[in-house]
Amino acid sequence: MGFDFITFGFACTPLYFVWEKAIGMHECKSLCKRAAARLPVVIPIWFLAIIFPFFGPINSTVGSLLVSFTVYIIPALAHIFTYRSAAARENAVESPPRFLGGWIGSYTINVFVVVWVFVVGFGFGGWASITNFVHQIDTFGLFTKCYQCPLPPPPTIFNTTSAPPPLHHLLPRNHSHTP
Repeated sequence: MGFDFITFGFACTPLYFVWEKAIGMHECKSLCKRAAARLPVVIPIWFLAIIFPFFGPINSTVGSLLVSFTVYIIPALAHIFTYRSAAARENAVESPPRFLGGWIGSYTINVFVVVWVFVVGFGFGGWASITNFVHQIDTFGLFTKCYQCPLPPPPTIFNTTSAPPPLHHLLPRNHSHTP
């Protein structure tokens, strides 16, 4: 639960800055005024959190699909394409260290990162997180009354493979006394 607050803070901070600049509150020194100015950003996000109470699957889907590209694949490909020519490698501010294999080692590591993250992070991770996300929607739906509550116990049924209960109490009684 604590990590959700941290994630919420990290995710919303850029939105806060853009919103504060848009309404002219970015230079304000009062924290109370800035906190009040942030409410139009927070309230719709809270509303979405109520609609979609399963934030974990949403977060893992975004992470596997978008973060894989923005954090790993794009920078590695950018390094490969930036230093693909001999002139670019000669004019580089720093060369890759020799213990990594120089430029060949750098390219090898970057290609490995691109392929590995694309297959494992984007491929398998994306498939698993989307499958989990769809399962959560199918199980709980939107605006659910109780998210991940314990399931009620199954109804009790008689075991048809065992002997039936005695029926002597269901038979009619003969109340006449014969001498």
